[in-house]
Amino acid sequence: MEHTNSYFEYQYRLVQGSRKTLFDYCKRISNENFLNQNSSFGRGGSIRNLLVHIANTYEYWIVKHALDNDIAFTEYTSINDIDAVVEMFGLIDTEIIDFSHRYESSKLMPIDLKLNGVTKTTTPLELFTHVITHEFHHKGQILSLSRHLGYVPIDTDIIR
Repeated sequence: MEHTNSYFEYQYRLVQGSRKTLFDYCKRISNENFLNQNSSFGRGGSIRNLLVHIANTYEYWIVKHALDNDIAFTEYTSINDIDAVVEMFGLIDTEIIDFSHRYESSKLMPIDLKLNGVTKTTTPLELFTHVITHEFHHKGQILSLSRHLGYVPIDTDIIR
């Protein structure tokens, strides 16, 4: 992996590597199972819906709040297969690069966000940590759901 001076970019590349492993695994899952909703799993209970939810979280915290950009959140039904998920995350990747350029030198600088009319103070590092740990939480759910569907989950840890 190419090293960079940017903490955010370097750490995000690690996340992307783990995510690519998950996406490659999802390409082996039938599209029917990819879209199949299981009420035992949150956020719509399908692999597709969990992946869109992860992207929506990046859109909400990074794009809408940290970058202060208007965004139309990705709808679950607009994504019909893993290739569309990969494309969707390509857009997220671009936003994360913008975020890293904007906040690299001010990772711990307090920033105020308006959430439901209430001002919340956080930092770019907290926002970044929030979205990547959220992704890994749901990645575990996706792997568990795939096991429930009869697949053998793979190791998607950063160090494997």
